[in-house]
Amino acid sequence: MKTPSPVTIAAMLAFLLPLAAAGERFEAFDRDPGWDGLHNRSEAFAPRELRQDFGYRPASAPNDAAVGGTVTPDGHAAYYAKAIPDRTFGDPVSASGTIEIPPGPGNTLLGFFNAGTVNEWRTPNSIVFRINGRGDVFHVHVEYATAKWRAGASVIGRYDKQADRVYPVEIPGGGVHRWSIVYDPNGQDGAGTITAEFDDASVTFPLSPGHRDDGATFNRFGILNTVKSVDSPGELWIRDLAIDGESVDLAADPAWEGVNNRATYRTNEVRPRFDFGFSATRFAGGDAPGEIGGLFFRGDCRYPEKLAYYGARLEILSMLRPLRASGKVVLKRGVSDSTTLLGFFHSEHSVMVSSSQKSAVPTSFLGLAIEGPSSEGFWVYPEYRVHGDAEGYGRADVMPVIYPDGAPHQWTLEYLPVAAGASLSVSLDKQSVTLPIPPENLAIGAEFNRFGFVTPWIDGNAQVVYIDDLTFTERQ
Repeated sequence: MKTPSPVTIAAMLAFLLPLAAAGERFEAFDRDPGWDGLHNRSEAFAPRELRQDFGYRPASAPNDAAVGGTVTPDGHAAYYAKAIPDRTFGDPVSASGTIEIPPGPGNTLLGFFNAGTVNEWRTPNSIVFRINGRGDVFHVHVEYATAKWRAGASVIGRYDKQADRVYPVEIPGGGVHRWSIVYDPNGQDGAGTITAEFDDASVTFPLSPGHRDDGATFNRFGILNTVKSVDSPGELWIRDLAIDGESVDLAADPAWEGVNNRATYRTNEVRPRFDFGFSATRFAGGDAPGEIGGLFFRGDCRYPEKLAYYGARLEILSMLRPLRASGKVVLKRGVSDSTTLLGFFHSEHSVMVSSSQKSAVPTSFLGLAIEGPSSEGFWVYPEYRVHGDAEGYGRADVMPVIYPDGAPHQWTLEYLPVAAGASLSVSLDKQSVTLPIPPENLAIGAEFNRFGFVTPWIDGNAQVVYIDDLTFTERQ
């Protein structure tokens, strides 16, 4: 695509902007709109069979009774846990015991959580160990998440002074280890601290600023699978257990609550098995059934089958004229390290195969992202990339926040070009953020021939998102 000069851009804008407003289309999705799709109902990655097989195991030898078994990460929650009186960030909680972790893979949570809010990794209302199997060794992470999906983490590790970072300790599989996890609401001047010990290693870290104010409620202690796409199962066994200082007698079945902990089934949540498009559902709050959305994994531009989109066909649009979109949106599920992109894109440029992993933003994209660092939960913000490497994303001191709680929201996207540059604004309900686009990036520009969902270019986990009652620019 030929790149006009900044002088040409200014002249064209001076002529074009006074003309009539751009043509817009409204979609209620009361029937299938027949939009264009690429890999959005992926057949390249087949469903997988998985097995959950954990709970109480009676003794077959002295001191052999245990809680544990085979635990498989999946998008469907599975746990075996003891019901406990409600605890909050205002209460001390603690647990300790021994754990046996055979060599092999795995990604399993052990600790305090809320049975009513288990939805994703990191799951809200939780203080847990995460046991990450790495073959002959394993790592031990320590994580928490507030009631508002804001999270913090550390690791049982060693500090590298030169790199100024903590590296996980590589712990050989097969042995028996002593562990404890303690939350002190009075630690760090009332911010609250978590102290975790594993054999002779320990880590203490505070809740991040503001996180205690989010609140959290814990009503279970036990074993929980990591709720994300299906992955290799791990095995662990817990003994000598004490919860809040009270010993748990495993000589007999403790009759804890089990959910999907003894089950074999097929799952569609195989990374990156995309599954989005038209749906007869009504999650986003439209006036009638029918919407678009579904399961979005991040893509990977190194492989054509790992890039996907679903979008309305448009006349060729450019960055020389205003662009706008609005509608309703709902985030039903949001896993850490996940992103959904919605906006104007190009059916070829935005899904080009490339060996580059410099940027996750597709080329020729202008829209919004649902994403955020684990410490802050999930944001909605503007993001773009021109026909080349120049890109940008909008951040502000206060960001529009969306929770993966199934609540519908109103959103808008507005792009306004001027001779000195341009701006891209996104709002969610009454909160907005604006991203300036410098004139040199506007001079490069981009073309768009679709509006809808398109995958990022660097892979990751999944979100479940739906939109409805959509208005968007279809011609300029």
